[in-house]
Amino acid sequence: MLREYLPQVVRTTDAAISRVIVADNGSTDDSLAYVRSTFPDEVGIMSFDKNYGFAEGYNRAIALADGYEYVVLLNSDVATADGWDRTLLDYMDSYPDCGACQPKFLSYRNKDTFEYAGACGGYLDRNGYPYCRGRIFGTCERDHGQYDSVADVFWASGACFFVRRGLYISAGGLDSAFFAHMEEIDLCWRIHLAGYRVAAVPSAVVYHLGGGSLPAENPRKTYLNFRNNLLMLHKNLPASCRRGKLFRRRLLDTLAWAKYVLTFDFANAAAILKAHRDFARMRTSYIDLPGPRSADAGILPDDARSRINILFSYYVLRRRRFSQIFPSCDNS
Repeated sequence: MLREYLPQVVRTTDAAISRVIVADNGSTDDSLAYVRSTFPDEVGIMSFDKNYGFAEGYNRAIALADGYEYVVLLNSDVATADGWDRTLLDYMDSYPDCGACQPKFLSYRNKDTFEYAGACGGYLDRNGYPYCRGRIFGTCERDHGQYDSVADVFWASGACFFVRRGLYISAGGLDSAFFAHMEEIDLCWRIHLAGYRVAAVPSAVVYHLGGGSLPAENPRKTYLNFRNNLLMLHKNLPASCRRGKLFRRRLLDTLAWAKYVLTFDFANAAAILKAHRDFARMRTSYIDLPGPRSADAGILPDDARSRINILFSYYVLRRRRFSQIFPSCDNS
């Protein structure tokens, strides 16, 4: 990953405004030797003693990045395009009410197609399912400029996550208990609770391979996605609707479990059961929940993008593109 992607990141990043740093989660190959020998002056290194996971690894790196107003969480399987950092910096400087933003994500292998992880900015539906402008479940649209407008979104992808460092720290950073997956959505929820916007700025472009850590159908990924989604809802929903939404979501997860059983995918079925068991155990540790907790303190915006049932739209109505569900959001 480093050999393929880091040279382009260094080449397309403006050294006048940005510093590229590799945070190493206790790797045991020759990653750090490669960075030191290939980019002795251009790239800094933070070396940790073990694998702290996506979440805690970034928390430790950002804590050490003292003196920077902004930080960008950038996956090791992302290639950046010219001007990407300047474009995002200019937007954040122009809008102090924006806490975090992301670029447009295109597929590294199919550069005219949105990439799964973030596409053109993310939302949550009424049941807590994440989806994006340009990507709903496993369907990624071709990019023909239909989502090239800047948009307020609910969450920005952690694969290239531009955030105010002070806000990142004051909001608590990424939840290390998540280890990986959904942690950036959870953080964006807390950024909203702190009174800031999150935006997608598609004039900045990056190309993401995706699945570099875990492929889509890996049971470990299934486990983390199901467990962390439940934890995220438990942490951030207001008391007035938390129990009902979690009950409905767990029923929907049961349908997903049944689908895996019926298709003889017992490893992923077991992963869902384990996710629910561990959620029941882990939720008791969240006593000091972030943000206001009164009955009227819900942060999910009361608009069409959060009221939609994305499962029904996708599987029953067969609306596979964001612009089919929200035609006014298509710029073409």
